[in-house]
Amino acid sequence: MRVRIIFSLGNRGASVPFHHQYLLSNLIEDLKADLSEEFRHQNLYCFSGLKGQTKVGKSGLHFFSNKVTLVFTSPDKDFIDAILKRLFKEEMVEVGNLCLTPESVEREYAPEFTEDVKYVCISPLVLAGPNTDISIEKDFIPPFDDAFSDYLYESTMVRMQATGRYTQEQIESFFKFQVVPDKQYLAKIKEASKKFSRIYSTELDDERREVRGYTFPFTLYAAKEVQEFLFDCGFGEYAMGGFGMIDIANTNPIGRAEPYPII
Repeated sequence: MRVRIIFSLGNRGASVPFHHQYLLSNLIEDLKADLSEEFRHQNLYCFSGLKGQTKVGKSGLHFFSNKVTLVFTSPDKDFIDAILKRLFKEEMVEVGNLCLTPESVEREYAPEFTEDVKYVCISPLVLAGPNTDISIEKDFIPPFDDAFSDYLYESTMVRMQATGRYTQEQIESFFKFQVVPDKQYLAKIKEASKKFSRIYSTELDDERREVRGYTFPFTLYAAKEVQEFLFDCGFGEYAMGGFGMIDIANTNPIGRAEPYPII
């Protein structure tokens, strides 16, 4: 289940760092700390960066829209409801220099998955981390190398198996798995001397780490169950840190959601 949390911005022009996922991660962890035991240890979720009308400044992204949106996703509806209920008890939350007031929520309609889906990255995709070989966390791996798909496959299978929601037979049946980057997009990025891969900071067990993240469109060839898991839980490592949120490419965000009540 995927929801859009809409905030009112109380101080237009205020800023957050360019990469502010760690600030949002801290906010979510604070909200989780007040929930029941079953939800405090929930790790199947992912989230976007803050979305709104922005301008780039020396201190980061300055927001000039009246509304700011955060996309949050998890396969556990009860967990999302608990997070929302706790969040809406706050009159205001601070993220960086932004003063945000929770205003409303929209629920996105669930997509129909096939075995080949084209995605865009809403937040950077990280290949290696605590579930893989952390020694290569900052190494650049070309997206067209088999190793790129291999790392993501191993990460995905480990995460899916750890949920206890899939049998061993199911896990073994998910052998079809290939990430195919958008060649045209990468060619344009290279031609414009821009980057699709950067080093980002994140935290794990209160330890600051540096990881390499990738942002580009790609097609994933995998079973429908795998597609749904990654859409709901994030793709790659550090999903709880706000990395690896993906969305289906070439879809119009308008008309894809409906108001969602806070229960």
